[in-house]
Amino acid sequence: MKMNENNAGLAAEKLAATFLSAQGLKLVTQNYHCRFGEIDLIMTNASTLVFVEVRLRSNQQFGSAGASITPQKLQKLMLTAQHYLQQNAEKNACRFDVILMDKLELSAIVWLKNALEAG
Repeated sequence: MKMNENNAGLAAEKLAATFLSAQGLKLVTQNYHCRFGEIDLIMTNASTLVFVEVRLRSNQQFGSAGASITPQKLQKLMLTAQHYLQQNAEKNACRFDVILMDKLELSAIVWLKNALEAG
């Protein structure tokens, strides 16, 4: 059975959460939704809240996984993170990390810490 895009995305998020947990981060929530968009993973690293965008791009025909994070996607991530912070009264430092994968394997994970910054 071929994995559809949604299942592949969920599998990528689960693999990313497993990878980051092994690096010492703790999962707070997965697939946080609000009217602005979605954040794949929200984790903590010591006292820092980490918003994680997971990108799986097994077909490079339309660009790399990293290239798929458009300015519009970045804006949605920022607004969604602000919403989360307001709803949860978080006062901790926070950062945006990105997990890039070209296949669903631990060895294919590229972890970009503090990769997304507000313009």
